[in-house]
Amino acid sequence: IHLIIITMKGVYIFLAEGFEEIEALATVDVLRRGGINVQTVSINDSITVLGAHGILAVADLKWSRFKAEAYFDGTDESDVMIFPGGMPGTKNLAKNEELMDIMKKHYSEGGTVAAICAAPGMVVSQLPSLKGKMFTCYDGFEAAPTAKGGEYVKTPCVTDGNLITGRGPGCAVDFGLAIVEHLKGADFAKEIRASMMI
Repeated sequence: IHLIIITMKGVYIFLAEGFEEIEALATVDVLRRGGINVQTVSINDSITVLGAHGILAVADLKWSRFKAEAYFDGTDESDVMIFPGGMPGTKNLAKNEELMDIMKKHYSEGGTVAAICAAPGMVVSQLPSLKGKMFTCYDGFEAAPTAKGGEYVKTPCVTDGNLITGRGPGCAVDFGLAIVEHLKGADFAKEIRASMMI
């Protein structure tokens, strides 16, 4: 029996060994403050994932459970796949072919992809085309998305339709707030920002 992957439904952040802790955990924190049911997913079948700076995170879902639970018919911009940066975390995300195939299908069907730091350069750049899409990323990772037609903007965070990108660790809260704004509107995102005294 072959499982036919239809579509990913929900909001998920994918954690690989060596992920950038601030980018992952600040994003999860901001989204949950905004009442968004984001779940962390280990891309391995260990529930724990070691970050780039030695912080051990406990994911909500193992990879096998994510694959068993995340697929429903139909997707839209409210369904979000989130990719933090960090090394070697970003490389580990990018070399997971199954995850990259899911991302490509998700994006092509209108789902949102959000990536920060090195992830726009190594993960988002695997999409077939970024023609006309504005993006940002960690300095030095802009070549691959630009080669796919993306337009690099040196700013903390960029939202362009169903693509949201952030520049680096110091931009993680802005990145999380951009996802909140995308899902719940600018006024609500401003409320969350104010409640965090930013």
